[in-house]
Amino acid sequence: MEQVCQVPYSTGTGRHAGMLGARHARSLEWSPLRRERKARPSSFHRAGRATCPPRAGATMSTRPPTRPPGSVPAVLLGFQPALALTGALCLQQNLGSSSPGKKQSKENTITINCVTFPHPDTMPEQQLLKPTEWSYCDYFWADKKDPQGNGTVAGFELLLQKQLKGKQMQKEMSEFIRERIKIEEEYAKNLAKLSQNSLAAQEEGSLGEAWAQVKKSLADEAEVHLKFSAKLHSEVERPLMNFRENFKKDMKKCDHHIADLRKQLSSRYAAVEKARKALTERQRDLEMKTQQLEIKLSNKTEEDIKKARRKSTQAGDDLMRCVDLYNQAQSKWFEEMVTTTLELERLEVERVEMIRQHLCQYTQLRHETDMFNQSTVEPVDQLLRKVDPAKDRELWVREHKTGNIRPVDMEI
Repeated sequence: MEQVCQVPYSTGTGRHAGMLGARHARSLEWSPLRRERKARPSSFHRAGRATCPPRAGATMSTRPPTRPPGSVPAVLLGFQPALALTGALCLQQNLGSSSPGKKQSKENTITINCVTFPHPDTMPEQQLLKPTEWSYCDYFWADKKDPQGNGTVAGFELLLQKQLKGKQMQKEMSEFIRERIKIEEEYAKNLAKLSQNSLAAQEEGSLGEAWAQVKKSLADEAEVHLKFSAKLHSEVERPLMNFRENFKKDMKKCDHHIADLRKQLSSRYAAVEKARKALTERQRDLEMKTQQLEIKLSNKTEEDIKKARRKSTQAGDDLMRCVDLYNQAQSKWFEEMVTTTLELERLEVERVEMIRQHLCQYTQLRHETDMFNQSTVEPVDQLLRKVDPAKDRELWVREHKTGNIRPVDMEI
């Protein structure tokens, strides 16, 4: 028979309110015989339709420890991703598979890869931690099937891969800018070399002056491109390359931290399943001894029943303790997930903004380079407007004339 405590799933209190009366737990005895003696279902058998009674002065709360102000918004720490079971009385007595892959508690919860979620058939409405923002802290609680294998990938692992991919993209952008710098440097070198070429050096007059200015503008333009390449290196390429030099190491530490919490959660879940099985075995033993008493197969059966009853009660207490430790581990994992995913979200925003700013700097430098290049050709434009073929002819004639007396006819 499956039994589960119908505990309302809450997203607003911030603690797993698991409480059980000590006196009630001791008197419960985990015994089917109790049902016959009192002629009514025990609290254990009523657990499928009643909440577990509170214990005065003690709780099984898994509320996360208080963090320093400003580390995480209080409203975020108040939310839990899964139903916290309130002790052994509220657990399903399932005799089937104990695989941590997927375990269901009737109507209320479902456990997938050792993480407890509200059951989809009875899932209460959950409000997102950061509505309308598509925040990391709202959408990466479950595991995802690995497209490259038969296993699964944790939601947090996907976020880490996103961060590392962003770091790689940043590195490749820096390499792209470096190639751009090389092109600028080579271009400047060729411009400077061409400006020293002697072709058409003998051109004279105003046109010759304009031509000389064209060659000089190449040298000026070469200097502009050299300065552009130097600024690209110092103001764009190097900042992109050096941004978060230890980022991969930091992400690895973060990955190990969350992975350790997830391993601890898996270990706590395994302990719960072991305690659940132990309780089931003790109940079976108590049931068998109860039947032996009814048919009086043994004179020692009543004493054996008392011993079995104590063992059953102890098994129940052990299960309660294991559930409490599991809930604490899940609460700690939840808190760290919220904190860390929000930090990854902040880092991604910071990375995108940093790259945007440096690419804006690149375009600004390009505009400046165009302006400087324009300034190098302005003297050329001025001289070209002054080119005067008639004046050039006058100057050339004055310098090279051989005489202005024209020949006349010969006389006899």
